[in-house]
Amino acid sequence: MFVLPAWLCYRVTIHVMVLFVSLIVKACYGQNQEKEKAHHHQEVQKPEAPGSKKSIYQETHAQVGKVHLTIRYHAPAVRGRTIWGGLVPYDEVWVTGAHQATSVEISDNIRVGEIIVPKGRYAFFTIPGKQQWTLIINKNWHQHLADEYDEREDVLRLTVTPDTGVSFSERLVYRIEDTGGGSGKIIMHWENLMVALPFTTM
Repeated sequence: MFVLPAWLCYRVTIHVMVLFVSLIVKACYGQNQEKEKAHHHQEVQKPEAPGSKKSIYQETHAQVGKVHLTIRYHAPAVRGRTIWGGLVPYDEVWVTGAHQATSVEISDNIRVGEIIVPKGRYAFFTIPGKQQWTLIINKNWHQHLADEYDEREDVLRLTVTPDTGVSFSERLVYRIEDTGGGSGKIIMHWENLMVALPFTTM
């Protein structure tokens, strides 16, 4: 009977062990990759094509002073329609986006005028008017459109004059502007109109 030399048996054994460990590592890595892909899919929604007729899910992030802000919203398009006083009625509470309520999340307290808004996540609503708009921060951020809107859950209301001399924006867009010195603005721009909510960090 043929017997392998001891040194050769040792090398074969080491080779098999290395191959076995390599296969285990690859299997574990593959599982982790699948988990990461699934998690990524849950957290980040893939945007539609720019020409899509659908309202596109968007997120806007910015750091102002020590406060991190995140705005989550669905951005509708003009598509040749009359927006103000048409698709968006005057003097009615508007979700200021589409589908789910637009939400604003802040990592620390901010001040709007004389009102302190504690850190947390809120819905951002507006009441468009022909001359002035009312900007609203509401506690109930998790709702469809303004179906469950309750004025008693408002954290603040601010009356502003919209800027109607801005460039045309086919899709609704939010920006967070750092104006310096711990101050900033939450800006909504759609069609030829823009409104801004100024704030300061604490």
